[in-house]
Amino acid sequence: MKRKAACLLLILTMTMLLTGCWNRTELNELAIAVGMGIDKLGDQFQVSVQVVDPGQVSAKSGGGIGRAPTTLYTAKAETIFEAVRKMTKTSPRKIYFSHLRICVIGETMATDGMAKALDFMSRDHHFRTDFYLVLSKDTSAEDVLKILTPLDPIPANDLFSALEISEKSWSPSMTVTLDELIAALTNQGIEPVLTGLQIVGNKEAGETKDNVEKIAPPTQLEYSGMAVFKKDKLIGWLNEDESRGYNYITGKVKSSVGFVGCPGGGKVVTEIIRTQTTIKGAVNRGEPRINIKMQVEANVGEVECTDLDLTKVSTIYDIEKREEEKLEEIMRASVRKAQKSYKSDIFGFGEAIRRANPKAWNTLKNNWGREYFADLPVNIKVNFKLRRLGTIGSSFLNDVKE
Repeated sequence: MKRKAACLLLILTMTMLLTGCWNRTELNELAIAVGMGIDKLGDQFQVSVQVVDPGQVSAKSGGGIGRAPTTLYTAKAETIFEAVRKMTKTSPRKIYFSHLRICVIGETMATDGMAKALDFMSRDHHFRTDFYLVLSKDTSAEDVLKILTPLDPIPANDLFSALEISEKSWSPSMTVTLDELIAALTNQGIEPVLTGLQIVGNKEAGETKDNVEKIAPPTQLEYSGMAVFKKDKLIGWLNEDESRGYNYITGKVKSSVGFVGCPGGGKVVTEIIRTQTTIKGAVNRGEPRINIKMQVEANVGEVECTDLDLTKVSTIYDIEKREEEKLEEIMRASVRKAQKSYKSDIFGFGEAIRRANPKAWNTLKNNWGREYFADLPVNIKVNFKLRRLGTIGSSFLNDVKE
């Protein structure tokens, strides 16, 4: 009898531990957010959230009944958290952020300071750290999230994929996650950078289904340049070439395309397939300096010259030297813009000085951006090597007769 009572007591005790999913939320009770935008309107934050319409993107629905694949909810409040909760006034479901793909910081918000927005996203446990942050350029974050995209019915997914492929195959853009952005904000000797996102074409037309029903959409979203920050405030922009120079210096270029001119006219186009950059700092008699070395491997991608013999070693050597000079100038232009126009160490040169000489950095860091960085000597050396010429040697253009 005692044995049965003990077994019954054990079973009852174990049953009490099986509480189940006490805080569960069913899928049909959630609004899955894939895109988020934050603007500053006066003293208030305006939060816009792009939510997936599951009926429109479901494979079984056959394209739904003609509604847009996503819905945009917008709310304003004195804090970002309040604005998100105020969306329940119009949204029939609670906003769920765990599948967020892209967060667009409005230009007005960045000019005023974006740290408050980052605190909310880093503190809320629903936000993962695998989404990308970009900055709207010459428009608001809300307007960016209203544009319909042609290839992917969910605009946030389209922006996420476009940024990744642009970083891997071109080079004037870069992906930045929440953790990376906060690290750049909190670490000494480096300032944040974000890729710019702008609307090209008619904004109103981009908000209608006509934008995705034409071969040439009248409105597109395009990544354009990089935003330069001082702490958490936007202070200016890098153009496309300067943005490429930034990525070369920081070692973020995986692949890109460039060209040099031929003596008799035309161009030789090369495809960069591999880069490796090292940044070393040094302090000599209290004066800091930076040495940058970049190794580049490339293939010949296109030849427009009729007087170029690629079978000669001297020709290959000449192309390599001219590519080295061009890349060095692109990188120097980026450094000049950051030093003279913005006085913002976006490259992390201060970090390199700290690693090389921590003791000297303690005396330099308080006036780094205002004094030392603006006049910092930066030596750049590029070693460019051609690996392959393609499936043909010299161009058939040599045999084309006028």
